Amino acid sequence: MERPAYLSKYLLDWELIDVIVGGRSALDSKFFVGPMVNQEQVYKFLSGYGLEPEDPIIRAELFGNFQEAIQFIKRYFLKEGNPEGLDLKIPNSIFMITDIADLFVMATGGSDKPHEERLWAEIVLKVMHTILHTDKDLRSNYFHVIQQQIFDRFYKLIWRDDNDKLHLGPKNSDEAVPLLDFITKSKKSRESVIIKLLHKAENVAEELFDRVGVRLVTESRVDTLRAIRILIENNVVIPHNIKPSRSINTMIDLEKFKDKHQGLIKMALRNNLDEEGFLEAINREVMDCQVYQKEDERNQHSLSNYQAIQFTCRQLIKYKNPFLKEFKGVRKLASEMGEDNALAKKILDMDISLISRDVRFFYPFEVQIMDKEANLVNTEGEASHDEYKKSQVKSAMKRVFWALLKHKNISLD
Repeated sequence: MERPAYLSKYLLDWELIDVIVGGRSALDSKFFVGPMVNQEQVYKFLSGYGLEPEDPIIRAELFGNFQEAIQFIKRYFLKEGNPEGLDLKIPNSIFMITDIADLFVMATGGSDKPHEERLWAEIVLKVMHTILHTDKDLRSNYFHVIQQQIFDRFYKLIWRDDNDKLHLGPKNSDEAVPLLDFITKSKKSRESVIIKLLHKAENVAEELFDRVGVRLVTESRVDTLRAIRILIENNVVIPHNIKPSRSINTMIDLEKFKDKHQGLIKMALRNNLDEEGFLEAINREVMDCQVYQKEDERNQHSLSNYQAIQFTCRQLIKYKNPFLKEFKGVRKLASEMGEDNALAKKILDMDISLISRDVRFFYPFEVQIMDKEANLVNTEGEASHDEYKKSQVKSAMKRVFWALLKHKNISLD
């Protein structure tokens, strides 16, 4: 029976609709990109993506991304670079590609290459896509300013006493909280960013919330809550700028401790308890309110015994454009040369109203707070950072290679 012509209008690509509407990542769809059989189709796709494929500079950048993707795959996902990687080899046909359009055609089945080579081409495209998002995050140009402005707020509250002990709070204040350690997170390496994006469903560089972060380690567990109070009171953390979905507490059952806390305050008032006695009581009660959770619902790679209070806040970053100051100096020199000078006249006639004087934007930073006991747990055994990174790499490997693993009947579990 011949199919009615009108039916073509109602055929739907459920894989892509699931990506757009269903919250699924393109990395997890059956086909990473749709069918392309020639250069023209590839160029139309790249134009829609936001690139200018006819521009020789863009083409050179894309080919650089292609080469970086291959090296990244070899280093992190294959045995030749990672002992725990896959015992596979990239086909020679991939290395022979000199035009990115050929990679797209190969990945979408538009060439006569074997199915396995199509899957490899698709893997390379997935990593290239992630590298592109890493490179095109506009805010990364201001990263040194971002770090400085965020960390400076904390540095103003971090000080050492005469015994060289660390504290958080206004200098020499009785309200200050003793600290065992204060750590600032340096900028994530390029490879770490790519790994993290590859295992996140969002797969967009702007969605990384922990590129800037601090960790506070307190002596006692109750001091973790006092540290939060100090950060709020001194406007280092603005509650209105917290991203609620990023707040995680795997240390203290707050509902349980609220009741105990109120009872302790009343007891201290009733019995005229001194501070030493109160601290002994409150630390005993807060330890009795420990959280026991099996899995971090937000981050599957934070292993079950990781203990911390962590949250993400946003800070308004103010960046002054250094070019404007220098350009004003050039204009001053031009005005001294007089309008008879053609170059000077051109400079003086330039409209600088569109040159941004200040750039302002909110940027997220992560705060982790834990006590001495939790820090010990977090730095030993399964919760070590090395285990965390290995888990991330394995997760990224599964997402990128899932189709090839299924084709070759390989299980990573």
